[in-house]
Amino acid sequence: MSSVKNTSILKQVEARYQKHDVVDVRPGDSVRVHQKIKEGSKERIQVFEGLVIRISRKNSLSSTITVRRVANGYGVEKTYLLHSPLVVKVEVTKRSKVRRNYLTYMRQRTGKAARLTGVKFDQERVNTVSEPKVEEAPKQSAEKTEENSESIESKK
Repeated sequence: MSSVKNTSILKQVEARYQKHDVVDVRPGDSVRVHQKIKEGSKERIQVFEGLVIRISRKNSLSSTITVRRVANGYGVEKTYLLHSPLVVKVEVTKRSKVRRNYLTYMRQRTGKAARLTGVKFDQERVNTVSEPKVEEAPKQSAEKTEENSESIESKK
C-alpha cells in the first residue's frame, strides 16, 4: 500500500520539474545541444553538435543523452540531462537509420566508415514541440456557489 502511495508522490514531484518542450531524440540523430554556461557573473549559450550514441531512461526526469563528436582528431563525448535547466534547447539536424539503442561501435569508426545512412524526416515538425493538453475542471456557475455558501452559513 505504501509503495503505491510513494510512487504517486514521486510522479507528482517529477511532473513538477519535467520540461514539456523536450524534442523526440533517438540514437543515431545528429543534434545541436544549446547549454547555458555560467562564467563568473556572465552567462552564455554554448552549442555542442554531434551524434547521439546513447539515450537512457527516456521518459524519466533523469533521462540522459550522450552526444559524441570528433574535435581536432579526438573523440569528445558529453552526457546531458534532458530536463536540466542548463539545457536550453536540443535541435535534431539529421536522423539516421540505426538498429541499436547504444552505438558503442561508432567509437572505433573513423572517416567514411563512421557515416550512417540518412533517413528523410520533417525537421521542422520534430523540432517544434506542442504544448501538452491540460484538462480543466468543469466550472460551476456563480449562482450555485453562492447558494452553497449561503446554505452552509445558515446551517451554522
